[in-house]
This record gives sequence, structure tokens and C-alpha cells, in this order.
Amino acid sequence: MPETAVIIGAGPAGLTAALEFLRRSAIHPIVLEASHEIGGISRTVRYKGNRMDIGGHRFFSKSDRVMNWWMELMPPEQPAGADEQPSLLRYQGRERTLRTSAQSAAPADPDLVMLVRPRKSRIYFLRKFFDYPIKLKADTLRKLGLVRTFKVGVSYLQARIFPRRREDSLEDFLVNRFGRELYLTFFKSYTEKVWGVPCQTISAEWGAQRIRGLSLTTALLHFVKSAFRRDQAIGQKTTETSLIERFLYPKFGPGQLWEHVAAQITGRGGEVHLGWRVSRLHIDGDRIVSVEAVNRAGETRRLAADYVFSTMPVRELIEAMATEIPAEVREVSEGLQYRDFITVGLLVDRLQVREADGSPLQDNWIYIQEPDVLVGRLQIFNNWSPYMVADPATSWIGLEYFCYETDPLWRMSDEELKNFAIREVEKIGILRGGDVRDAHVVRAPKTYPAYFGSYDRFHLVRQFLGRFQNLFPVGRNGMHKYNNQDHSMLTAMTAVDNILSGITDKGNLWAINTEMEYHEEKPEEENRGSASAEEKRRDGVGATV
Repeated sequence: MPETAVIIGAGPAGLTAALEFLRRSAIHPIVLEASHEIGGISRTVRYKGNRMDIGGHRFFSKSDRVMNWWMELMPPEQPAGADEQPSLLRYQGRERTLRTSAQSAAPADPDLVMLVRPRKSRIYFLRKFFDYPIKLKADTLRKLGLVRTFKVGVSYLQARIFPRRREDSLEDFLVNRFGRELYLTFFKSYTEKVWGVPCQTISAEWGAQRIRGLSLTTALLHFVKSAFRRDQAIGQKTTETSLIERFLYPKFGPGQLWEHVAAQITGRGGEVHLGWRVSRLHIDGDRIVSVEAVNRAGETRRLAADYVFSTMPVRELIEAMATEIPAEVREVSEGLQYRDFITVGLLVDRLQVREADGSPLQDNWIYIQEPDVLVGRLQIFNNWSPYMVADPATSWIGLEYFCYETDPLWRMSDEELKNFAIREVEKIGILRGGDVRDAHVVRAPKTYPAYFGSYDRFHLVRQFLGRFQNLFPVGRNGMHKYNNQDHSMLTAMTAVDNILSGITDKGNLWAINTEMEYHEEKPEEENRGSASAEEKRRDGVGATV
């Protein structure tokens, strides 16, 4: 009998693991997904011919392995000029291009393609648009005003000359890189909307995870270099992720790719079961021997498992384990916190705000820094892909709210949320309520694992889970780590590598970190080893940066 891998969750990490097993081994993957959706938060929601991307997903990675994986499944759409193709796909230097048949042949399915999309995001503050990342050009200085601009410059110099010696909090991290005035102007309000707590109480590790390489200096240098750059390669490996200018995007949204992956899995003999929630993990010594799941009808299934991959929230994983849980591990697990996510889609005849030349806004998303509204970010789905909207004459936007399931906002009815969202964007001058044709609400629980609560003792949970030889926590919620999509995939790929190579140390899974350097010029076998001492230190819970 072939070995079996039970994979909990049909998001990017879980589906990546399943397809990797089928491509590279005889191990039989069985994916159990509690919802009836494919892709986790990378799914695409369909509503009356329109599509919504939950959170916005740029398909960009500094990992060749991930980029190749994506484009072997969905090659880039052929550009108008054939000679553009190598440039679009180049990483570093003329000799290094992505290994994909898309360079020499048109895709078999014209819809199963990636679009190459321009990136544009701005900050909305003082009822005005500011470039993100900040560009200290004449327009920015004019909008900020002379007094505020002077304060920004002085506070940045102070931060560079007299930095905060201890970066214990996210506030410390941001002030050291941007100065206090710029932090207060463009970072504080939005960040506290996302997390619901003051920046002083959030671990600096969040900054190291998400924007480690970004500062005012790097943003300014990138702005200067961009003015002289001719090569528009999609790789942008030397560019800080927050500064990339182009990215790949599935023609019909991120869910299109993951639905295609799920079809590949079942087509190769793997299993993907929707509507099955894992309720129990049965344990014998240091191994998970079987996984029990239940559906909405109350039916139960018990699956024998040689390997278990978990992308379910850590708190739920610990609760499901049928073994004695040390009191301190249970305490930390129960103290882990998550931010929940609401997207209110609005179909609008026209937006009140436009580009300087009068054309429709070109942004993928807009950060709402205004403190007098709760909305944190606004997506314009038309600009991710024109195929996301049924009627191109309309604007299809998504208003994003961050909250807890216990908050009044989460408990509002859909109709109440729609009206609340319309009033908010009308208040700040984005649109007129009378121009809204339709609206749709999507709730996504436990979207953002938080770096506060009991997180400073998360190493105790890691140590406990590490006792079980065949258990592999992967992905964002599986590791309680604010990973990007590509890093979630890499955790799954690396776990499969370990199994097939007989590596039992899982340190290399936890070392996969947002903005980490992948060192892909080294042999792949060398990369599969354990994390370096520096990576382990950086990944240590509660460590300062």
C-alpha cells in the first residue's frame, strides 16, 4: 500500500504540498478542506459575473522555484510584440530566464494564463493621494505642506543619527526607518486599523517579516534608479518587495490558479474533499496515526496517515490533538490572537476621485490613512485584471475592514455592512452613494495571525509540535506566521523535500521568512539543510530586530 499524506486545508500551502507529492513521489495526498472553497484567502469570489480577490494577491516572488511553479501551470499571456517575451521573463542578466515553455509557444488555453500587470498603490490621507512608497517629489511636498515637510525631514534625520537602541515594538521599527513624523503621518493609523491595538504593543518581528528591507532611504534610491532603468524584467530580484513595479496575475483572479492546481491533483489520482472539518488527530507516541473529520451533515471519516500537513490555525490544531497537552502549551495556544477580515464589494457607475488627467484611477489598492473612518484599504478589481469585472464601464471596488469576530462590525448583517461601507467612502469623497449599483459582503475569519497576545511564548508551541515526527505545520495559519503566498508555498515544498530526502529536522521550515534571501545560486541540496544560526536567531520568538 502506498504511503498517505493527509493535508489539512486547500489553500496555497496545502495544494502545493499535494501536487509536489504527486509529481515527485508515490505518496498519496488527501486534502481535507473545511469550507466549500478552493484557495483559502487566495480564492476568487464570484458575484453576478464579477470577481473579488480577498486581500489582493500579487504573483511575484524572489524564488525562482515558485515563479517557475506558477508559470508552468499558467504561462504568461503572449504580449503584442514577440520580442518582448524574454525581457518580461528575465530575472538577472541576459542569460538567466525562467524555465517555462511559455517563452517558445503560446499557451494551450488562452484563458489559463498570467497577465503581466503594472503595480500602483497609494495612500489616501487629508483627502489627497500620496505615492506609496513615499516619493519626496514636488507634488508630495506640496500636498504635505511646508511645516509638515520640515518636520518629516527633521524627524528622519533624528532617527538616523539617534535611532532607538531597542526595537521591541513595531513603532520602534518604523520610527527608526522613517522618522517619527512620517510614521505618524503614513503608517500609524492604517497599521492600528489592521491590528486593532497600538503599534507600541505589536512585536517588531512583524516589521522584520513584512518590510525588513524598506526604509525612506531605500524608497528614495529606488525612485532615482527607476528614472533611469530601461529593463522591465518581471523578476526584480534586487528590489524590495514593497517597491516592485510589475507582477503576474491570473487572468480571472488568484482562485483560477488554485482551482487549476486542485484539478491537477485529482487528475493525477490525488483527493480533494471540500466541506470536511478536521476534528481530531489520533496519536500514538510521537506520531499522528490518523485524522478524523466531520462534515456539515454530521458524518465522520477517519483516515490513516503516514504524514500530516496542517494549515489549520495553530489554536485549533492543538485543540484537536488527542493527547495530553502541557498546561503552558495550551495556555499559549489559547492566547494566540487573529484578526478577521471583511471585504465589501461595491459596483459603482463612477468614482468621484480620478487621476490628474481625468482618467479612472489606476491603483491596484489604496491605503486609507484617514482616522475618521474604519475602512483600511480599497481595492480596484478592474486594475488587477480587466476580466474581474463583467461591465468594464463600471468600477468594481473592494472595501477592506479588519476586526475581531467579537466586534460589532463583524456582527452586522450584510445589509448593514453595505450601507455602513457606502457611508464611509462617501464621507471621505471617494464616491456618491447614489452611484452604487450593487454590493456584496465576504467575511474571512482568522486571516491575519497576530504578533501580540501570547505570541512572545510561541516557541513553546513550536517545541511541542516538533515532537511529532510526521506532523508538518505549513502555511500562514499553520505556522502562525504572517507569510506571503509564495512563502507559504515554500514551506510546503520544503516539507516535501525533507520527507523525500529523509531530513527530520524541521528548522528549515521555520527559517522560511518573508524577505529572506533564497540563495538560489547555490545547489538546491545545500538549501535544504537546517536553518543557519542567524536565521534561527531572527526567527526566534520575541527576538528584537
